[in-house]
Amino acid sequence: MTRQSNARDNQAGYDLAGEGQAARIWAAMRDLTDSYPSKDVLRDALNLGRGSGRVKALMWLTEGSMSLGALAEAVRVDAPYATLIVDGLEERGLVERRPDPADRRRKLVALTPEGKEAAQRVLRIKREPPPGFASLSAADLDTLEELIRRLTAGGPGHSA
Repeated sequence: MTRQSNARDNQAGYDLAGEGQAARIWAAMRDLTDSYPSKDVLRDALNLGRGSGRVKALMWLTEGSMSLGALAEAVRVDAPYATLIVDGLEERGLVERRPDPADRRRKLVALTPEGKEAAQRVLRIKREPPPGFASLSAADLDTLEELIRRLTAGGPGHSA
C-alpha cells in the first residue's frame, strides 16, 4: 500500500493493520486501480484540462446519448457542473447537444466521432497494465488471472 493511501485511511479512522490479510490485500488492489492510470495521464492524453468529470462523462456517453440530468447523475455532479463539463467537451468538439426525439424541449448529449475516438483512447490507456506487471512471470500472471476469475465468479449474482 502507498504511504498516501495509508495516511488517507488512517485519517478516515481505518486501522488496516488490524483488519486482516484479506482487507489489506483488497485495500492494496483498490489503491492500484484507483491510482493507475493517473488522472493527469488521462487528461494530458486528451487535452481536457483539470478535473476528471470530462473523462467520466466521455465514458458514460459511450453507452449512448444522455440527458444532461442523467449525465449529471452518472458522473455524480450537480446539474450546473454537468453543464460546464458538457460545455467544455462541446468546445473541444467531443460532444454535441441534440433535441430529444421523445421530448423536443429537452436536449440529449451525444459523442461526436472525435468524442468516440477520445473515449477509445481512454480505454486503451486504462487497459494498459501498470509497469509492475512487466516484472511478473507468465506463471505469476496465470495465477493472478485465475485468482481474479475465482473472485469475480463468487460474487453476488454469479454462480461459482
